[in-house]
Amino acid sequence: MSKTRLSVNINKIATLRNARGGSVPDVVLAAVKCQEFGAQGITVHPRPDERHIRYQDVRDLRKAITTEFNIEGYPSGIFIDLVQEVRPHQVTLVPDSHDVITSNQGWNVIKYEAFLKPIIREFQQAGIRTSLFIETDLTQIECAAATGTNRIELYTEPYARNYPLDPEKAVAPYIKAAEKAIESGLALNAGHDLNLANLRFFSRHVPGLLEVSIGHALISDALYFGLEKTIGLYLDQLA
Repeated sequence: MSKTRLSVNINKIATLRNARGGSVPDVVLAAVKCQEFGAQGITVHPRPDERHIRYQDVRDLRKAITTEFNIEGYPSGIFIDLVQEVRPHQVTLVPDSHDVITSNQGWNVIKYEAFLKPIIREFQQAGIRTSLFIETDLTQIECAAATGTNRIELYTEPYARNYPLDPEKAVAPYIKAAEKAIESGLALNAGHDLNLANLRFFSRHVPGLLEVSIGHALISDALYFGLEKTIGLYLDQLA
């Protein structure tokens, strides 16, 4: 097994289904196949407009998922209720406004610590591991630890953007962030724009990396290589 677990975000499969209507491709079947092909987790990020994953998808997936199930999202009332109903293995709290196309920033934990603490405590009391989507600012990471969260998920879009220019420089803030997380007693996830070109370098340089969540790039690669082969290629990058 890879030292870093691969969680496949299946939002894009739901996007394809919703573009046509109906039930093809079947989101639940796709998740089951991802498991069969070696994915060590399934991630979904339901949004209020249900433009990809729908709330009912989350309920249906929970019945079918045998590996780790991770639900991402902004902790609105309806999101909190859904997570409490479904009881995933992990919930990743993301500071998305309702109209963003994709996640584009981490939490300002210093500003929202008082907001996040009781939500994190509520989920943990229900036996759900918590993670905060966060950038590499070391003070923010220290503050994340003060919320009581179990993990943080490092927002890796800046790494992906800068990797082609200078890999060492691109990964340097993430190494420091990971070291600060470990020092602060936090476990570490990462995600956003990781792909076959940059994943191996990231996973081999960032200490303590337990899990990566990858959706857009992996599902896009599956159009060329097939889903089973693509998951194998990503697992190879993490080996």
